[in-house]
Amino acid sequence: MLVALLGYKGEFRCYLSQKKHPKDNLNVFVAANFIPCVKATGSNGIPWKCIFALAATALQGATLNAMQQNKTYKKPSKETLQKVLTPEQFEVTQHEGTERPFQNPFWNNHAEGIYVDVVTGEPLFSSLDKFDSGTGWPSFTQPLKPTAVTEKMDGSKLLGQRTEVRSSAGDSHLGHVFPDGPPDKGGLRYCINSASLKFVPAAKLEESGYGEFVPFFSKRK
Repeated sequence: MLVALLGYKGEFRCYLSQKKHPKDNLNVFVAANFIPCVKATGSNGIPWKCIFALAATALQGATLNAMQQNKTYKKPSKETLQKVLTPEQFEVTQHEGTERPFQNPFWNNHAEGIYVDVVTGEPLFSSLDKFDSGTGWPSFTQPLKPTAVTEKMDGSKLLGQRTEVRSSAGDSHLGHVFPDGPPDKGGLRYCINSASLKFVPAAKLEESGYGEFVPFFSKRK
């Protein structure tokens, strides 16, 4: 059980945390804030914690994929979306709209849980990767997993070239990603519209069908 938990958190947080071990010249992906890369401790000079982080990363990827292999997140028809979404949610997710800063549900939400696509329910971001960017929109250092979102260049005469972020399954417009996030967390800021998201509290993950994420929050208690 311990290995599974470590593996789960390993891949979940490590893909933006590539470090080079100074002695062995090894490029390793280390679980950020969980299994730090340390100086070599073994007789052969290989950093044991770095090796363990690599193994945990591989294990987590297989575990999470197995948990979600039977889950599909399908985008409803336009007619259905117009009925179930608010006008603002529809405008933001389907027409690349932008909500007002500081006047949206999640910019200042500090509760633990995950944020899913309001259109399909696909898991996108975690509260553990959320930070106060001062912009008035929910901001995250990374998605739950790299494949949860897609990115494309989005340019305009007024705002210049930006990188748009969309959900993978529903192709919902989420927001944009900028290279001005916390340096110690990978340096990225995913600036996301609250209107694109639905928040699932950690206490309700199991009953809401997101039980695979329960161990991640249970480990913190």
